[in-house]
Amino acid sequence: MSAAPGPLRIGMIGCGNISAQYLASFPSLPDVELVAVADLDASRAEAVASAHEDVRALSVDELIADPDVDTVLNLTIPASHAEVDRRAIDAGKNVYAEKPFAVETADGAAVLEAARAAGVLVGSAPDTVLGTGTQTARAAIDEGLIGAPIAATATMLTPGHERWHPNPDFYYVPGGGPLLDMGPYYVHALVTLLGPVDAVIGAASRTRSERTIGSGPRAGEVIPVSTDTHVSGILVHSSGVLSTLVMSFDAVASSIHPIEIHGSAGSLAVPDPNRFDGDVELHRLGGEGWETLPVNAGYVDASRGIGLQDMALRGADLRASGALGQHALEVMNAVLASSRSGSRVEVASSCERPQAVPLTDVRG
Repeated sequence: MSAAPGPLRIGMIGCGNISAQYLASFPSLPDVELVAVADLDASRAEAVASAHEDVRALSVDELIADPDVDTVLNLTIPASHAEVDRRAIDAGKNVYAEKPFAVETADGAAVLEAARAAGVLVGSAPDTVLGTGTQTARAAIDEGLIGAPIAATATMLTPGHERWHPNPDFYYVPGGGPLLDMGPYYVHALVTLLGPVDAVIGAASRTRSERTIGSGPRAGEVIPVSTDTHVSGILVHSSGVLSTLVMSFDAVASSIHPIEIHGSAGSLAVPDPNRFDGDVELHRLGGEGWETLPVNAGYVDASRGIGLQDMALRGADLRASGALGQHALEVMNAVLASSRSGSRVEVASSCERPQAVPLTDVRG
């Protein structure tokens, strides 16, 4: 394992909705220290800084240049992820970006190349795959409890984020939609469980050209839709496993497990990959029904930001890596490209299946 960089001094760029979850996590992460925050709306950064001791509110430029910041946590909108990452890397900082890793596959690849040249670390959300839910499922597969994996399903159905999000515009433009927004949770989990993807076949649709905001000060405002809102794909893993992916902002609900892995000796129900925990259930060949497996792997009581703690502990061997984020991005964009062409699309990138997480409580 490569030498870890030690405690990380974090500069957080972007103080929107998701930032609250990271801020709540930082006190429980012993090797992660938030030192500065920035946002295009300076008042939001100032509000965060005033609520957290020894945290300074800076401009984006000031934060990227600040010598006290060694790692930039990039919580900007997806369209800005690659640009902000590149600026931070050019300043010699490690970066950890919210999902998706970028919008365009080529932009994500450029971030990784810049990081290699600069000798800095790159991490990518979602780090939910490091929790006890996905990792207990990973352990069950590795222990052979389902035999040889054959197929998987990953399903996320919702009527749309405009029903609850006060500013949902970015969900309905290129770079958003159900696949680029929610797909990273499912694709990261599938790669963690089953390994990288070689090729995809996709189909997509959109049912409405407009959406109506349902909450907040803009409630009732109509916004345009310029990206597909129901996407299906078949992922052909290097191992030969076939995963079926369904991501939708057009459907109401589903009664099936978020992820199911089917093997020659059993089937595995994996909890919501947007969560860190949850029950893992096994139905054995010849068994009498689903049984709940004991929690035996993953970071205990993890929350958003555990990927940064993993980066601090493991350095270049971090599990929520930029390479995983980039591979997932290419897989998702390949599904969209296949939906437009009607043809199978090969995935050029690959990544190592991330190392398993033993049962670990970072709080000791």
